Amino acid sequence: MPIDPLTDFDWAAHWRALVDAREAEAPIDPGSDFWASVAPHLTYDPAAAAEDPLLRALEPYLDPRRTAIDAGAGAGRHAVPLADRLEWVTAVEPSEGMRAAIPHRDNLTVVAGTWQEADVAPADLVVSAHVLYFVADPVPFIEKLTASARERVFVLLRDRPIASPSEPLYEVLTGRPRTRMPHASDLWNLLRWMRIRADFEYVEYESRQVYPELDSALEECRQRLAAVWREDAAREWLERNLEPLEDGRLGYGGDMVAGIVHWRP
Repeated sequence: MPIDPLTDFDWAAHWRALVDAREAEAPIDPGSDFWASVAPHLTYDPAAAAEDPLLRALEPYLDPRRTAIDAGAGAGRHAVPLADRLEWVTAVEPSEGMRAAIPHRDNLTVVAGTWQEADVAPADLVVSAHVLYFVADPVPFIEKLTASARERVFVLLRDRPIASPSEPLYEVLTGRPRTRMPHASDLWNLLRWMRIRADFEYVEYESRQVYPELDSALEECRQRLAAVWREDAAREWLERNLEPLEDGRLGYGGDMVAGIVHWRP
């Protein structure tokens, strides 16, 4: 009997292998709140919200009578504009630094903890943006997304490497490329393997990290790559590769391709 390389392949094991390999290459201190250092890059920006690909995909479903859950809400980039359009939003976020950066809304509840830990009531819509890259066991995470949604689940993931200077810098410091994160296309294959029929939409947008000065970029990369860090080599590379911006800040990144995967529960 012929083997179907899509449905007979263990996509959950493939996902775990990617996540575990990246963690082993450059583990982040579990006692530190790494995400607090990147919260300034991920805060809610009203101007950027109008062009946000996930919010655009959600537009037909937004109604003041509906509710939503944001699983891994970060600093509120999606939870806050959703709260401005919906009856209620629950934002689940494990990082204290990220939670502290979420702007207040009367109809926005912030729950401390990971998605797997959180005890939240179901909502009409469940969204999760840029979270599953770090989840080694994606099946229970996805099953909980599905079980918590009355109408639809939306997941946004990149489909190419993250636009962070830490990615090429890892190869500079170690002499080998870093294992990639799971991509949106991996998620679509995983869902099919789980017998979940999902829709998939590619989106393109600018993804740029902006730093007030070199030391901010160094600190972020130092935390991401602490296990392989070499200060002089990293500083020299960042000085050459960060782009000076007109306002005096430094930038890194460019065009990004991502996928929005969504399905009915």
